[in-house]
Amino acid sequence: MTDPILRFNEWWQEVKNTPAIIEPTAMALATATPSAAPSVRIVLLKDCDAKGFTFFTNAESRKGDELKANPQAALCFYWMPLKRQVRVEGRIEKVSDEESDAYYSTRARGSQIGAWASIQSRPLDARETFEKRIAEFTEKFEGQIVPRPAHWHGWRLVPTVIEFWTERPFRLHDREIYTRNAQNDWDISRLYP
Repeated sequence: MTDPILRFNEWWQEVKNTPAIIEPTAMALATATPSAAPSVRIVLLKDCDAKGFTFFTNAESRKGDELKANPQAALCFYWMPLKRQVRVEGRIEKVSDEESDAYYSTRARGSQIGAWASIQSRPLDARETFEKRIAEFTEKFEGQIVPRPAHWHGWRLVPTVIEFWTERPFRLHDREIYTRNAQNDWDISRLYP
């Protein structure tokens, strides 16, 4: 297959149909500071199309700060029951406010309140302080639609490299890599395991 996004979506559909995979949207997101100090965490993939891989988060969190300061990132999906992994590298861009609003409106109300109450990645003196903030925002938006906070939005990783890894016996794995070229097409090659 010459289009890695189509290939990814075929694999992802299979993942979504595999009951042993509890959270098919889970992916590791690696970011780095301007001085190249890396960090990684699990986030949830919300969409994958020709534009790239989309996820949503607080832009004032550590990952948000790192994405703004160094707009390069990497993703890794590992689906053990299927013996498959996908690695993605590329540049980061902010999605439109309209796209962020549309996704935010589908979130559970508690998650919407949480986006207001959490000062994500900042020090918290006690759990009670956070619970008080949740109560304050719950009261503030009582009987109203909870608007999307300006600091909460989507990011898109626009891929330059996508690697598909399939486990084989004796660690003789299959690795196929797609690299975006100057014509915005994909060069395909294989890697030793």
